[in-house]
Amino acid sequence: MNILKKVSLTALGTSLIATSAFAAALDVTGGASLTFAGQDKTTANNGWTMNDEVTFSGSGEMDNGWNITVSMQLDNNAESDGGTESGMDNRSLKIDMNDLGSLTFYGHGADSPMSAMDDKMPHADGNETWDTIGAATDNTAKFGSIGGNTVNNMFHYKNTMIDGLAIGASVAPSDGTNLESTTSYGLTYTGIDGLTVGAAVDENSEAGALQTDFETMYVTYAYGPVTVGYQQSESDSTTVADQDEFTAYGISYAVTDDLTVSYNESQYDDGTQTTDQENSAVAVSYTMGSMSFVGTMVTMDNVGGSTSALDDVQGYEVGVSFAF
Repeated sequence: MNILKKVSLTALGTSLIATSAFAAALDVTGGASLTFAGQDKTTANNGWTMNDEVTFSGSGEMDNGWNITVSMQLDNNAESDGGTESGMDNRSLKIDMNDLGSLTFYGHGADSPMSAMDDKMPHADGNETWDTIGAATDNTAKFGSIGGNTVNNMFHYKNTMIDGLAIGASVAPSDGTNLESTTSYGLTYTGIDGLTVGAAVDENSEAGALQTDFETMYVTYAYGPVTVGYQQSESDSTTVADQDEFTAYGISYAVTDDLTVSYNESQYDDGTQTTDQENSAVAVSYTMGSMSFVGTMVTMDNVGGSTSALDDVQGYEVGVSFAF
């Protein structure tokens, strides 16, 4: 009996020591926002939507100085891999190893280095030129950008090697679609005041003709209140269907510390189409304390490479958000 008590007390003491060595805290973050959007040449629906996301995160420091962070997001509109509503959206486990960089495992909602650079042009409202408008009236699907592949259950490593040079690499293990691991690599340089240069590549491991390589490069330069940018991306495969090009450029102007306006254009050249999809957008953002207003007007010509008059579309989006 005494032996059992001694073992139990020893185990309890060990547990308490381990717990004190990893002091964790749980935080809840979120916000509130309302958005109204619409586009012409389509049946009008209720254009109002609201934010419904809450993120729970826990963090703590280990005895060796490394920091562990777990993040899970609740989203009423989130769907599981099977297409059914699950309520659970982005989730990750991050190990910050200080000078050795950080390693993050994303269960869902990850960006590879390539997808994180799909469109890095200066946008006042955060929406890309191809993002506001949905499908055209005749259900012609739009082209977005060239962002490589993102999947669930992916590892992502980040580190800053020297001043101004950051690297990133991601690996997605093989699954039912990808026969081997999918890899992506990226570099970002900010060593010159106002200048940012980035490049990334992505290799997926789908079978046969579906195997596609992606690459992108962009540059932005900020001089006073003005920021300009240019980007070129492409995908390459053994099939013409996956030999695409994407070009984007833009300019933003910070009128005041609270007010910013921008103009952007982009073009998508699909290997199977003779006509390019062309996008342009004017956007504005205004911040007043914890409240922000954003608005954008988008024109999209030749949606999906189509030359039909129904596939020249205009759309808009306005919104207000509150940070807590």
